[in-house]
Amino acid sequence: MAKVLEGPGMGLLRKWGISTPNYVVVSSNDEFEELSKVNDWLQKSKLVVKAHEALGSRFKLGLVKVGLDLGAAKSAVKEMLGKQLESVTIREVIVSEAIDHKEEYYASVKSTREGVDVMVTTYGGVEVEANWEKVKKLAVEIGESPTDAQLAALSKDAGFSGDTAKKMAEFLKKLYICFDNEDAQYLEINPVVQNSNGDLVALDAVTLLDGDAKFRHKDWTFPFAAEFGRAYTQNEEEVMAVDAKVKGSVKLIEIPGGNIAMLPAGGGASVYYSDAVVARGGKLANYAEYSGDPPDWAVEVLTEKVCSLPDIKHIIVGGAIANFTDVKKTFGGIINAFRKAKGEGKLKGVKIWVRRGGPNELQGLAAMRALQEEGFDIHVFDRTTPLTDIVDMAMAAK
Repeated sequence: MAKVLEGPGMGLLRKWGISTPNYVVVSSNDEFEELSKVNDWLQKSKLVVKAHEALGSRFKLGLVKVGLDLGAAKSAVKEMLGKQLESVTIREVIVSEAIDHKEEYYASVKSTREGVDVMVTTYGGVEVEANWEKVKKLAVEIGESPTDAQLAALSKDAGFSGDTAKKMAEFLKKLYICFDNEDAQYLEINPVVQNSNGDLVALDAVTLLDGDAKFRHKDWTFPFAAEFGRAYTQNEEEVMAVDAKVKGSVKLIEIPGGNIAMLPAGGGASVYYSDAVVARGGKLANYAEYSGDPPDWAVEVLTEKVCSLPDIKHIIVGGAIANFTDVKKTFGGIINAFRKAKGEGKLKGVKIWVRRGGPNELQGLAAMRALQEEGFDIHVFDRTTPLTDIVDMAMAAK
């Protein structure tokens, strides 16, 4: 599941005919200054300024300003950009047109084990959680789509009447079409409001997509947002950029404060080794994996990032017995990165622990062992060694 920030999320809604306020996403004061000269709505409308980051409780953090004129919006942008929170630096701000409204509604579509739930209520905005029992739901089975009649009935059951009921049914249809065509797993609009013309407008969007479907969507040029309460680091973003280009997969998540770096092969092995480190009282410096027989250069990039993690004492290069990932090839990328890191003065005092099996494992393991002659503190084991024995060895080593 991949979270999308508000700006690109609103862009997907617009693509499928759902009205949103005018908005711009900016990363500098100069950029906003230039946009304000060419967009009349920025000059004439009341504005909303929000930090464009994957953060909860933005209001409480002072990262949402409403009802601003252009001058005040410029000040708010300047105040927010670069602001340092505990784990996040505000790098982008979204400035949108304020829409006058009286009522706020809620609408969402989410994937379930049985199919899809379409949900709606007249209690939107901050009221939705306190009135969740009033949310009305239409369950759509796998392979089916909601009919116009079903959506009309859902809208009326939720308490909408007259022309608003008809418009909400149309809104839900567009929302479902967006959800279905964009390989979404969850779309939430809170609030949905009526503008002065009586049209329904999405003021905000929570968008979760199937990240593995990105190859089907050439217009998904936006980055995905981090799911752990902070922005992605530069290393994480660079690995994600490589992952998007290659066959197979490379992944990296940094964990500040740890001293045991992970470089496992395969998603299962990465979880297995990470759990083993934590169960033995170790502190992880990262989560990582390479799988699906990625090219050696992609594994090299991932390894470079792992070697650059601060204060690491051990690197675990673990994996089960691969079916088709070439051990010699992928180890070639790891070895190149190790040599580069050593040449840059990194890996001093770092012990490297290797356990692997699979195609061309003898050549790959031999190349790893040869690093001992180059001054690396490296310990290499084959398929006969139980998977997590290298974790025990690392934890026992001084």
